[in-house]
Amino acid sequence: MEISCVIIDDEPLAIAVLKNHISQINNVVLKTSFSNPIEGFNYVKDKKTDLLFLDINMPLLDGINFVKSLDDPPLIVFTTAYEKYAVESFELEVQDYLLKPISFQRFLKCIKKVEKSYKIKHNLTRHALENPYIFIKKNNKTLKKIFLNEILVIESLKDYLKVKTKTNKYIIHSTLTSFTEQLPADNFIRIHRSFTVAIDKIDTITGNQLEIDGIKYSIGRTYIDDVKQKILDSSS
Repeated sequence: MEISCVIIDDEPLAIAVLKNHISQINNVVLKTSFSNPIEGFNYVKDKKTDLLFLDINMPLLDGINFVKSLDDPPLIVFTTAYEKYAVESFELEVQDYLLKPISFQRFLKCIKKVEKSYKIKHNLTRHALENPYIFIKKNNKTLKKIFLNEILVIESLKDYLKVKTKTNKYIIHSTLTSFTEQLPADNFIRIHRSFTVAIDKIDTITGNQLEIDGIKYSIGRTYIDDVKQKILDSSS
């Protein structure tokens, strides 16, 4: 079980401490780090990562609003020198709240929490692979079974998703990342931060657009190489 992570903190010393802690954990891999929160935000919203270590008190974009601005945030661990943000942080359902200076013992405890959440996510994925259908909540009282081979496109609408089949559209409360992780990776692919599509429902790909059921969808710049490779792999 390998967990990829990113650090965003405007303090070089804080980044150095986290890098050192991460280097001692075999299954946690640091992808990159940023001292500029805007650069970090642009990276995280377009690149898949499992875990984000995020400072709160930063210029230009603070950690709280950083998370609120992400459509599909990864697992979040806040790092800060201030206790006053704790309540608001946990309202965002973050994994942990680390007070600086961060000891390795406290960091290790945090990683244990993260590993549990990560395993839960991947258990959902295995469940989806073993079951060719999912249940989605239509309203407060009704669950609707949808067979995976009926799904064409899943579109992110901020805090909601639109699941489109050939004959119906369903609005559900979820994030695109969470929902996509419940789908078989061989059958579905993320093409944009707002869209996941069924690979076998793609009719054409032209440049940075693909067409499904007569509708064209843009492929995000950071996704296009993966999409084209996945299509080639599925055809071989």
